[in-house]
Amino acid sequence: MAKILIVDDDPDVVEALNLLLKEQGHETAEAYNRKEGMQQVDAFAPDLIILDVMMEQPDDGLTMAQDLRRNNFTKPILMLTTVSKATGLEIGKDDEMVPVDDFQEKPISPATLTSKVAELLNKAEG
Repeated sequence: MAKILIVDDDPDVVEALNLLLKEQGHETAEAYNRKEGMQQVDAFAPDLIILDVMMEQPDDGLTMAQDLRRNNFTKPILMLTTVSKATGLEIGKDDEMVPVDDFQEKPISPATLTSKVAELLNKAEG
């Protein structure tokens, strides 16, 4: 199965995602901020990243996604966000500003997460 990096500042979210993904047979690693996330990308070499938008800074996830793409990281990035609920702003996929493969609102159901992860991994392999 795939190696999935979870980058989120909420330990409860990280734990829940870890449990679900490991149950699906994936290998996981976690990071709780942008700096740790970037270090884990190098150390863990993930096949997919699940990335929170707002961590220490409101745009940490967006900045990390931009940095990854600039550094030629081509694997899928699934962004989880509460931004629209918290601010009323709608954020969507944009190759430059928001260079991710999919956006999902938190909380995300286990079935939706499992489906999105499988879809993104299949697309990356194809």
